[in-house]
Amino acid sequence: MSSSPDPVTPITPPADPAQALARGIARMFGEAGQSCLFEFTLRNGRRADVIALTPTGQFTIVEIKSSVADFRSDQKWSDYLPFCDFFYFGVSESFPQNLIPDTCGLIVADAYGGVILRDAAETPLNAARRRALMLRYAQGASRRLMQQLDPGGHF
Repeated sequence: MSSSPDPVTPITPPADPAQALARGIARMFGEAGQSCLFEFTLRNGRRADVIALTPTGQFTIVEIKSSVADFRSDQKWSDYLPFCDFFYFGVSESFPQNLIPDTCGLIVADAYGGVILRDAAETPLNAARRRALMLRYAQGASRRLMQQLDPGGHF
């Protein structure tokens, strides 16, 4: 008896532009062997749109800007810098890239992937902050998995 392959279910990209960018950025990092969390709350109370962890323990934060109005109204991005080794803005191809500060990395993405157009400068975290962030990341990821298995649980 032969089994036929399971039909491939097409995955519809998110309608929300910011979610579509986050998905493409996560795919890009995933292809590079990194794991990502979305809407990750940092110790200072700020919420990173995307935080990625490399196999060597480095952290990258990506601030997604889905429109010029979003970029101009939100200037808190510098609050993320003490919590990552690399910082990028993630934008769509139609976003005016000249608005992004030269001191920041730049990723252009869509719902299917992304590309780094400008590398971020490395600003290594100190050991104590890296350890605290690693624990927060691991616990956050674990809670999200637990919530998927038991949506009514209190995690």
